[in-house]
This record gives sequence, C-alpha cells and structure tokens, in this order.
Amino acid sequence: MGWMAVTGMTAQEKQWTLEDCIGYAMENNITLKKARLSVQSAEEDVKEARAGLLPSLSASTNQSVGYRPWQNTNVMTVTNGQVDTKESKTYYSGSYGINAQWTLWNGNRNRYTLRKNKLTAEQNELEAQVAANSIQEQITQLYVQILYLTEAVKVNEQSLETSRKNEERGQQMLEVGKLSKADVAQLTAQRATDEYNIVQARANIFKYTQQLKHLLELDHSIPFSMAIPETTDEQALSDIPALQTVYEQALTLRPEIKSHEIAVKSSELGVKQAKAGYSPTLNLTGGLGTSTNSRSDDGWGEQMKLDFDMSAGLSVSIPIFDQRQTKTSIRKARIQQQQAILDLEDEQEELYETIENYWLDAETSQQKLRAAIVSEESEKTSFDLLQEQFNLGLKNIVELLQGKDKLISAQQDRLESKYQTLLALKMLKFYQEGTLLP
Repeated sequence: MGWMAVTGMTAQEKQWTLEDCIGYAMENNITLKKARLSVQSAEEDVKEARAGLLPSLSASTNQSVGYRPWQNTNVMTVTNGQVDTKESKTYYSGSYGINAQWTLWNGNRNRYTLRKNKLTAEQNELEAQVAANSIQEQITQLYVQILYLTEAVKVNEQSLETSRKNEERGQQMLEVGKLSKADVAQLTAQRATDEYNIVQARANIFKYTQQLKHLLELDHSIPFSMAIPETTDEQALSDIPALQTVYEQALTLRPEIKSHEIAVKSSELGVKQAKAGYSPTLNLTGGLGTSTNSRSDDGWGEQMKLDFDMSAGLSVSIPIFDQRQTKTSIRKARIQQQQAILDLEDEQEELYETIENYWLDAETSQQKLRAAIVSEESEKTSFDLLQEQFNLGLKNIVELLQGKDKLISAQQDRLESKYQTLLALKMLKFYQEGTLLP
C-alpha cells in the first residue's frame, strides 16, 4: 500500500488518515476560523472604499421651540366671525433639507485607498493560507511521529517476546545449575526494561494523539484512532528533488512570499497616497431645503412651498501650509516601502533555509537509513547466533544482553532514520507542489 493507504475501518470507530485529519482541521480549527474572519473584515473595507468614490447624500430636519418674553406683537385669529387677539410669546419652527456632496478630485487618494484595501484583502486571504499551511505541517509532523512510535511499539513487543523466552530459558538453566540467580536477575531486568519501553512508547503515542486532536479541535474525550498505512524502506529511499528546484517552485506557490510581494505593492501605493496630500481637493455640493414657522400667517404647506430653495456649488481646498504633515507622511511611507522590501527578502531567505534544512534532513536520513539497514541485518544475524550459543551454554549472559542491546539500537536507528526521511520528503513535496495529499 502507499503512504496514504488505510488499513481498515471499524463499525464503532473511524480510522483517521492524514487526509482526513487535514480536511477536518481546515474546516474546524479555531485559528483558521479567526483568519477567515479577518478576510471578511478586509472585504468589507474594500466595499466601503469603493462606496467612497460615490456621492454622499443625507437628509436632515430640525424642530425647535422658541420663547420671546418681551414680544409685544399680537396675533389675530378669526373664529365664527369674531376676531380674537392674543399675544404669542412661544413659537415653533422647523427646517428640512437634503444635501449631497461628491469629491471630484483629491489627488486620487480615495482611489489609492480602494486599491490598497483590495491588496489588504488579498494579503489577509494569503495570511489565512499561511496559517492553514502551518497547521498542515504540524499535523503531518505529529502524524509521522505517531506512525514512528506505533512501529516502535511493535519492535519493542518483539524484543519483549525474546526477553521472556530468554528469561524462561534462564530459569531452566538455573534449575540445572548452568546459570546463577544473578544471571537470571539480569534477564528479568531486561524483560522489565522492554516492558517499560513499550509503556513509554504508548504514553508518547497518547501524548501526540492528544496534540493532534487539539489541532483538529476534537474533544479530548472523543475516541480517536489513526489508520496506520504501510511504510517501506523503498518509500524512504525514493529520489530526493533538487534543492534549487524545490526553492524556485516554492517561490511561486508559497502564500507567505505572495503576501510580502503584495505588501511591497501596497507600500508603493502608500507613497502615492501620501504625495496626494499636496494636491487640492475639489468637491461638488448640492442641496434642497425649506422651513416653517408658527409666527407666519401662511399655513404649513404654503410655507413649505414658499421657503423651498435649491443650491449647487463647487468647493476647492488648496493646501498651503500643513505643519509638515504631508512631508512627514511621504517620508514615513517611503520608510515603510523599504521595510516591506526588506521583509520580502528576509522571507525569501527564511524560505530557502527551511527548504534547505528539509533537504539536508532527507539526504542525511537516507544515508543513515542505508547504513542502519545493513547494521540491523548484521546485528540480527549476530544475535540469532548468540541466542543459539546461549541456549547451548556456550555464551554467557553478558554477551547475550550486549548482543540484544546492539540489535535494539540498530532497529531503533533504522526506524528513526526511515521516518525522518519520510517526513523530510513529505515536506519537500509540500513546498514544491503546495499540497501534502496525493
């Protein structure tokens, strides 16, 4: 089976593959959800900036009550043919208006703002992809670590089985006087050590599994079982892609590089936006309005008609002296531009260093794996011979345990180098192709 093959499914519990883990995390990880909210917020800023190119329109009204305590003017009203005269010191007034304003020119600051907001939205989307990539890398590292420990448990179980047989054989040899109690105690200690190693490996599997569940945002009480694919030495010994090839392709794919490239473009717009502070601002204004007053002899409708007016105009604002604000803004914008360029270069160097480390890990681990394969086969042959000689009483307990320690060490070296190589190859593929999945 291949790297992503699934060993099986049970009716009670799902077997999680690497693909399952990554897919679930992309939907449920809280860090990614927050990143997507930032994208939505940036999109709203784009809509606002786009609307800023349009005229603004507002309606207003004002209702007020006035009081003139020394007013001597009388107000006469006719009721049923009789003229009533009264002195009114309280009056009511109202005004109604609709006003519009459209910025015709402000040095293109509003358009620069729109373009910058669009770039910011793209940048936030890329930052969300950076977060997604980081989580995928963490998941893969934990996944491979669990695979390594799972296979290590199997090796330790085989070692434990051998230790038990040796202990049983030692007891038999003790009964016939061929071994001392001290020798049997060493065999018992070896068996206990193998049991401890299994417990420790299983505890580490649980620890890394809990970390993986945390990335997936799964409750710790929920059962979680991984599908264990078959991994072979041939997979780990596959061809390693050229370092420069991986780096050149990563430059065109990695979202962190694209994000910094956009930051450079945004900084260029920031300089232009700051320079627009020297430009005049031209606004087109217009309005409709009317008013009413309770002191008028005319009715409310008549007042609304007679006091109605319309206006339109142009306003120009020319900056002459702004206390160095524009000059300071330009210089700061240029500093930010240089900072963005340096950040891009730094990110490119960091990317190369990361890929180089994975490439070196792959090269070194493959060499270790080739040596470990030979070493394990040699130690296995040697230990099998020691085992036979020990059973015949030709080798002592010290030689047997030394041979077993060498075999265990060779097996661990082989496992470790194999999974280090598999992880490095997986990461190189990720940086070269942009995906961890087949």
